[in-house]
Amino acid sequence: MRFLELVLQNFGPYYGRQLISFCPEMQDDSRSIVLFGGMNGGGKTTLMDAIRLALYGHRAQCSTRGNLSYSDFLSQSVNRNASPGEQARIELLFEHIENDQLLKYRIVRYWTRKPKDGKDSLGILDGEWLDEGLTNIWDEYIENLLPLGISNLFLFDGEQVKELAELEVSPPVVVDAIRSLLGLELAERLAVDLEILINRKRKALASKQELANLEDIEQKLSLKQASYQTAIAEQATSQERLYAAKEQQQQASDKFISEGGKIASERSQLKSQLDTYQSNAKQLREGMKELAAGVLPLALIQPLLNQAQDQGQEELRASQATTSKEILQEREQRLLDLLTQLQLPAKKMAKIKDFLAQENQLLEQAAAAQEDSWLGADGETLNYLANLLNHYLPQAHKLAQEELAKLQNLEVEVDATERQLAIAASPEAYQQLEHNLREAQTQIAQAQANWELARRRVEELDTEIQQIRKELADYGEKNIDLNNDEHIINTSGKVQQTLKLFRERLTLRKLNKLEQEVTECFLYLLHKSDLVHRVAIDTEAFYLSLYDFQGKLVPKHRLSAGEKQLLAIAFLWGLARVSGRQLPVAIDTPLGRLDSSHRTNLVERYFPHASHQVILLSTDTEIGKVEVEKLRKTQAIAREYLLKYEPTQRHTVTEQGYFW
Repeated sequence: MRFLELVLQNFGPYYGRQLISFCPEMQDDSRSIVLFGGMNGGGKTTLMDAIRLALYGHRAQCSTRGNLSYSDFLSQSVNRNASPGEQARIELLFEHIENDQLLKYRIVRYWTRKPKDGKDSLGILDGEWLDEGLTNIWDEYIENLLPLGISNLFLFDGEQVKELAELEVSPPVVVDAIRSLLGLELAERLAVDLEILINRKRKALASKQELANLEDIEQKLSLKQASYQTAIAEQATSQERLYAAKEQQQQASDKFISEGGKIASERSQLKSQLDTYQSNAKQLREGMKELAAGVLPLALIQPLLNQAQDQGQEELRASQATTSKEILQEREQRLLDLLTQLQLPAKKMAKIKDFLAQENQLLEQAAAAQEDSWLGADGETLNYLANLLNHYLPQAHKLAQEELAKLQNLEVEVDATERQLAIAASPEAYQQLEHNLREAQTQIAQAQANWELARRRVEELDTEIQQIRKELADYGEKNIDLNNDEHIINTSGKVQQTLKLFRERLTLRKLNKLEQEVTECFLYLLHKSDLVHRVAIDTEAFYLSLYDFQGKLVPKHRLSAGEKQLLAIAFLWGLARVSGRQLPVAIDTPLGRLDSSHRTNLVERYFPHASHQVILLSTDTEIGKVEVEKLRKTQAIAREYLLKYEPTQRHTVTEQGYFW
């Protein structure tokens, strides 16, 4: 978990809206410390209270609340310079890893000087959107993330450390945190609940009356169970008869179909279909006769017709050449006479005459073909022949194929229908098959009705038996409860002893780990390496005892005030490490009365390593110029802020930087 941003608006001495970023100024910066400087009364503790209030709401252990109700505390927390209608508001943006995913949530709490219903308004934002589901279960959610019971191990102040250092017995707030951390409060709660249960059972035993006689109820149950078994047997018999009737009906149905009963029942329909098919086939045959009476037979000699068409066209071209020959010769002679008059050059005249001679030769060849003419067809006959070959015959052929396909399909239907009629049962056999089928259907209906009656009887008896058993169970539960109550009371002592032993062993096991961590932290912070060898923690009161290398007790009065404070910090540090939670650490007034050497150890060894994010709230006399320069030199500070209180305006302003 890591705090990213805190917004304060009209809360305590913070007037208006003020934004505080906890993120390092440079991305991917590993610096862990966010340093706040402020004089006493400048708003350091209020800032710590704001974090607690954002996280826990009415359960928050704020420094200025005391015995105030939550409503009064909220009213007094509104900045005195804010107008009556203005809101006080706290926003805390944080991130944490859940199911290997980095999630960011913004906690928003706001209220007025007169809070509605005596409480603040809460909203949990996921990005820019309100997560209503998470808002409704926020108290449970934050308990899993940072339980209130151990929050004081991570959010603590100098007064708490001072009290812990000076007292021989740990203060209640630390004791509660230790119990929560070690899981001891669960065992104690179980012991209390067990005692309450025992007291209830004792009272219940004192008020028990003599139980009623169960013989009549048991006899009634026995009779009903016997009737139930008889009904079950009758139901099984009726079910077997039903199965037999269904099988007989199936056999009759199969025989009705296999022996032509179904077809016989459809005889008239099949006969009508056969007549229709035969009538349609007759019409198709008549149509095909009409096609055969037309041009269709000529398709048999289509190759001869194609040859006749070719011969006719050749003879027509030869006749045309003979007719045009004489006309063209006369025209040729007139052309030559004209060209002679024009006195063309001899070479050109020779070329023209050669051309005309070649044309006359071709014309002669075409005219010579007329001598082989034998068809003698005229142009109209040839046109008719062309239409016959190109249009009439293809259409007649296509139509004949279509009609033939229809006729073949109808013949298939006629054959199939005739076969069905051939296997149909005779009227006498059909009547017998139909009678057998109806008889089987009547028997199955009767068997179905008998089975339904038997089933209803079984259900009625089962309901009656369940009612008697419930009546019997009421008496039985009383008897069982009586025995259970006596058993609980008799064995409660053993349970309490076992629970006590469990608590003792659990405490020893977890405290051993805690002692190791506290010892390691204390020796790491202490500059006297030969003073203490081991730190022990009492299993009941959780006070600390110190032992030297010879195993002798080191009285606490031998420790200086600074060493006692280091011991208290080591105790809290060890508790935080044992918790195993990656949580921010916030420390208000961190150095207190430490001397220079102890301050150096704390600054160099504790602050940079207390957590992945450490928030320090210090005065100018605690983390002074020397200490802050050391932290800057080791690059441990991510951000620095100065909480500057304005006496004239009576409010605090947050500025970048520190005292120096």
